[in-house]
Amino acid sequence: MSKTEERTPLPALGQRAAPVAPPRVSARRRRPGVIALSLALIAAGGTGVAVLLLQVGDRTEVVTVVRAVQVGQVLTEGDLGKASLALDPAVKAVRSDDLESVVGKRAAVELKPGSLLAPSQVTKDALVKAGEQLVPIGLEPKQIPATALVPGQRVELVHVPAQGQADTGKASDTVPQTIGGRVVKASSAAPGTGIVVVDVATSAADGPMAAAWVAAGTLRLVLAAPGGR
Repeated sequence: MSKTEERTPLPALGQRAAPVAPPRVSARRRRPGVIALSLALIAAGGTGVAVLLLQVGDRTEVVTVVRAVQVGQVLTEGDLGKASLALDPAVKAVRSDDLESVVGKRAAVELKPGSLLAPSQVTKDALVKAGEQLVPIGLEPKQIPATALVPGQRVELVHVPAQGQADTGKASDTVPQTIGGRVVKASSAAPGTGIVVVDVATSAADGPMAAAWVAAGTLRLVLAAPGGR
C-alpha cells in the first residue's frame, strides 16, 4: 500500500458505527386516468360475477331420461329422473312437476340416458294403431333418403320390377303400385353394411302385399308430400 493512499479511519474500540442511510426512492406519481380505468375494470368484474350468480341461482327442475327407452315403449317412473339446472327459455323440457303426466305414455322417439325429456318425445297414442300392421324394410345406403326418417313421417312403398326382369313397352307405361305408410322407427346404420331397418305401419289389408315386395326385393321407400297419406 502506498504511503499517499488515504486510509478510512476505523471506529474506535467500543464505538458503534453510524447507520447507513438507505437510498431515497422517489414516489411514483399516480396518473388519474390509470386509477379511473382500474376502478372501472373492478366494477365490470363485479357486475359479471353478479350476473353469473343470478344465472346459477335461476334454476329449473326438469325431467331427465335415466335409462334407454325404445320407440313405442311405455314410460315408467324408473325410466325417468329429475335435475335442477339453468334452462334456456328456448329449450322445451318437461318440468318435474309434470313427471306423473308423462308416466304411462309411449316414447315417440328413442330416448337416451342423460338427455332431457321434451313434450314432443312422448305420445298417448299407440304407434301401431288398430287396423294397422308393421312392416320392417331394410334399406341399403343408396336407398336411404338424405332427409332423416323420424317417427310419424309419411312414406309411400313403391313396387318396382325385379332386377333382370324384361319390361315390355306396355308395362313401362303402367303406373307402379304404391302403398301408403307411416314410419314408426328407423334404426341406426348397421356396421359394415350400412343397412337401415325402417318399421313402417301400413293398413292391415296392405301389410301382406308390402311384406311380399320386401321379400322379393321389389320394394322402394319414398317420402310422401306433407299432408299426404
